[in-house]
Amino acid sequence: MPKARIKLASIDIDKLNQTCDYIKDIAEKTGVDIKGPIPLPTKKLKVTTRRCPCGDGKASWERFEMRVHKRLIDLGVDERALRQVMKVPIPQGLNIEIEMIDS
Repeated sequence: MPKARIKLASIDIDKLNQTCDYIKDIAEKTGVDIKGPIPLPTKKLKVTTRRCPCGDGKASWERFEMRVHKRLIDLGVDERALRQVMKVPIPQGLNIEIEMIDS
């Protein structure tokens, strides 16, 4: 039976969890089997830069970090459920991918 695999990624974990809750509610209402949301490893992007750009003075450093949180959801394919998932409000800064897979 084919499934829809939904991959979500965002730097804001609240928006990510809110979208996952929307998709879980749709699955419960339509009676589609759901696996997830499965948390994937968080990617940490780190940048270390010097505070003083000119090079004079003491060598003090600033460290910046951006975390990319990811979730994976597998949905059983139902045309009505997929249409509702396509209509889910996607907040700014959230990346979503939907692909069809055969299990």
